[in-house]
Amino acid sequence: MVTIRSTLALSERCSSSDVEKLLQFLEEQGTFRFPTLPNGLFSAAAGTGDDFDLTGYRNVWVRDNIHIAHAHWQWGETGKAIAALKSLMAFYLKYQDRFTEIIEGRVSPADPMNRPHIRFDGDRLKELDEKWSHAQNDALGAFLWLAGKLADQCQWQSHELEVIDKIAAYLQAIQYWQDEDSGHWEEVRKVAASSIGVVVAALDAWKARFDSSIKRAGRQALDAILPAECVQSEPGKLRRYDAALLFLIYPYQVVSDEMAERIVADVTAQLMGEHGIRRYLGDSYWCADYKDKLAADVRTADFSDNLAERDRLLEPGLEAQWCLFDPIVSIHYGLRFERTGDNKDRSAQIRHLNRSLSQLTGAGSRFGVYRCPESYFRERGQYVPNDICPLLWTQANLKLALTRLNRGLGAR
Repeated sequence: MVTIRSTLALSERCSSSDVEKLLQFLEEQGTFRFPTLPNGLFSAAAGTGDDFDLTGYRNVWVRDNIHIAHAHWQWGETGKAIAALKSLMAFYLKYQDRFTEIIEGRVSPADPMNRPHIRFDGDRLKELDEKWSHAQNDALGAFLWLAGKLADQCQWQSHELEVIDKIAAYLQAIQYWQDEDSGHWEEVRKVAASSIGVVVAALDAWKARFDSSIKRAGRQALDAILPAECVQSEPGKLRRYDAALLFLIYPYQVVSDEMAERIVADVTAQLMGEHGIRRYLGDSYWCADYKDKLAADVRTADFSDNLAERDRLLEPGLEAQWCLFDPIVSIHYGLRFERTGDNKDRSAQIRHLNRSLSQLTGAGSRFGVYRCPESYFRERGQYVPNDICPLLWTQANLKLALTRLNRGLGAR
């Protein structure tokens, strides 16, 4: 059966009332359902069935939780954001020796399993034994960032602040500004602007708590790499365009207006497709006919050490197109409109929101109607949602983009 994509759209002359009605409609359809664990953490996705269980997306990712918690804070559900942060803190309190052992030089950060884990069993706040690419400075930076942004509301206790200090000391010990990590996409380790930028934003969120030289080293490295993601010349590392750089614009707001414009121009010119936005050129994750090429239990496995094996499956130009990013581009143009008052920025804000709405599943989808996929991939000649649907991070970004537009229109 051919799936009908969502036909929801906002007009360029839409009002705050129009956006509120759309938000209410999507709430009623279950689009913005965020199931939580008893401790307040969010699993990465909310799928069902044996195939979904094999994806591992029932586990908790620190990065996803921070973006989802931040969105809840922004639209007024601060209590849910705090609950997620408190449980992440409880996890890192439990395993704080991960930081100490590397700070004191007792274990090597070269082995990602020695590093603080960024994917774990959320129900039990327990590390997973399976090998994973835990060298992800952006994820730790994201936690540090939101913990700082909500420090007053969280009222961190002295033993919790000790963990905050250990995270910063750990990032300094591994020299995050030149450390090769697996970053947002958990793949080949490289010195990535998208990871460095998150840590810079995190250190800034704590203002005077940490030595400014730690942040200054990151800022200098970031300025030397941008607008690229990675400038290392080794095969598999050099990368000019990467949609993860959008997060440095929002929510982290760690780049200048001019650099934000350049990043958005790069992404829209080089990575944007009809069905979403590619993570980067040459991305083989959920490439064309992915399910025919890989068994269910290896589709979402850790490929950080053997990405070339998966890359051989890619047909050039047929990368998956993700649904995370158009909401961020929409928010970028909304922020621009607040500064400029230029109606072209408002039009671009609504255009990317409409792209996001068109990415919702429609009639005939096996996931249900008005669900937020992780991405669209090409399967036997047509683009369909991948098995990770709905992805809670995508839901959060879409609702956040609608909320920000609603506020902007209400203030007009």
